[in-house]
Amino acid sequence: MPTNAEIVSRALDRITAGYVFPEKTAHIDATVRRHLTAGDYDDLEGPALCEAVTAHLQEACSDKHLRLLWTDEPLDLNPAVQDEGRSAFLELLRSENQGISRFERLEGNVGLIGIRWIADAGEGARAIGAAMELVALSSTLILDLRACRGGAPEGAAMWCSYFFADDQVHLNDIYDRGTGSTRQFWTASHLPAPRYLDRPVYVLTSALTFSGGEDVAYTLQAHGRAVVVGETTRGGAHPTDRYAVTEHIQVTVPNARTVNAVTGTNWEGVGVAPDVAVPAADALDTAHKTALGLVGA
Repeated sequence: MPTNAEIVSRALDRITAGYVFPEKTAHIDATVRRHLTAGDYDDLEGPALCEAVTAHLQEACSDKHLRLLWTDEPLDLNPAVQDEGRSAFLELLRSENQGISRFERLEGNVGLIGIRWIADAGEGARAIGAAMELVALSSTLILDLRACRGGAPEGAAMWCSYFFADDQVHLNDIYDRGTGSTRQFWTASHLPAPRYLDRPVYVLTSALTFSGGEDVAYTLQAHGRAVVVGETTRGGAHPTDRYAVTEHIQVTVPNARTVNAVTGTNWEGVGVAPDVAVPAADALDTAHKTALGLVGA
């Protein structure tokens, strides 16, 4: 059983080796080790230790993807396992309908899709297509991302692709520290359902909307393809890897950064600001009434 000092050291080593902004790692390391030396973790176990270390990581660096996470299910500590949690994420998506939580046809032929996770573009393509097929004949579409906690960049690009006419729209780039490479994300040339063109799109957000959900909201807003309604989102823009440091603790390390093709920046630390600011609980009603012409956009 590793000591708390060993757990913290393993996590910091992963951050130093992989964090997308290497110039910040010395300060992160020094801050957390100062708390370790002061005995701030001595009496903590499990989730409480993770919570305390996470608070201090984010005290040193405002990146909300820097976290220690507790999991009740034992993790695979085999160094040969290279997918860094991808298999577990795909299994989560399978168990949650590829992140699609709701479909409804509202009054006035307004389509509504609820999205809790942004699916992988490979396994999730059919489910995303099925949802878009259901709203294909609607006059307006509302994407509800208020409970969306993250997901895959490739899936975010696929969702966004439905709202553009072809494969000629440059959505964003992702720079990867490990390889030093930059990957461009463009709209997809082929989609398994009709594109949703020349009709209004509203995206609902809350203070809980995070990561992949923010990607969809920010990208559609930046390209002028959707009106964002609700609250400013949490502000996590960096793709992240997960590393097991014990059988029940993972450290999440942002290893890349997103750069939007329109704004030249992203939503890290500031969130996606809504075009129409209302409490999250009122966002659906506001967007629906706007779609029906009952209030101004």
